[in-house]
Amino acid sequence: MKHTRKTRKPISAETIARLADENSDVFRFFTNRGRMMGPIQRVNVDLALGMLEELDRAAKELNISRQAVIKTLIRQALDQQYLARNSGASANRRN
Repeated sequence: MKHTRKTRKPISAETIARLADENSDVFRFFTNRGRMMGPIQRVNVDLALGMLEELDRAAKELNISRQAVIKTLIRQALDQQYLARNSGASANRRN
């Protein structure tokens, strides 16, 4: 019979905070992998009905929430803008 490792249930942030408050060693919970997410700011956006329907169709096709579609599309647009801006700057340096 093969021996398999038991997967541990992730420990909640509240549990880690409680252990830290009790002066327990919590360094084992931090791997320095991943990135720190900043605070989230809630915003309101007014959209035309047609655009909202398109977003809902995309969300249904992708089987994700409308919010996830919006975040993904905004991230892609910002990345494209960043790349276009930097490629234009590097082209100007070559001239």
